[in-house]
Amino acid sequence: MQRRFGIDIDGTVTSPTSLIPFINESFNLNITLDDLTEYELTKCLDIPEEALYQWFINTEPKIYAESPIAAGAKQVLQKWGNKHELYFISARGNALFEVTESWFRQHELTFHHIELIGSHDKVSTAKKHDVELFFEDKHDNAVAISEELSIPVILFDTPYNRKPSPKNVIRVHNWHEAENWVENIFGNKIKKEA
Repeated sequence: MQRRFGIDIDGTVTSPTSLIPFINESFNLNITLDDLTEYELTKCLDIPEEALYQWFINTEPKIYAESPIAAGAKQVLQKWGNKHELYFISARGNALFEVTESWFRQHELTFHHIELIGSHDKVSTAKKHDVELFFEDKHDNAVAISEELSIPVILFDTPYNRKPSPKNVIRVHNWHEAENWVENIFGNKIKKEA
């Protein structure tokens, strides 16, 4: 049975370390992913908010064009692309659609739909597209989607999202763990429905 998956892009399909080389180079720092203990960078880095904001706006297209893909993502998404509908829903602004689509094509990733909503509030978009499962790295997004839509959310573990989560938010450490969870849950449901 084909399912529709909602999938975040940054820190989920792209490596959560994507920003780090750019931050280090621009601000003459030497941080690692472990230093990013909050999603909001100004809460964990000693960089003025306005400076960080301007830097991000100016650097955003380059970051998205050069972000490495998360380990295992390509193999899992290629496999799912033949079985399920993959709806990528991102907080990126729509002005970045071309660079985003180009990145997907460069990495030969299957997608059925890409929607850049320009906001971290993904609940209404996930609801509009009737997704049955969501993949996310931002803790409050994962919790909101899970609670408001009553669907499971796979949360990719990072130092910036380690707050407690409700039981419908499933923490995984990589794409292979996500794939195993999907197989165990949806695979069993498919067999029972057949």
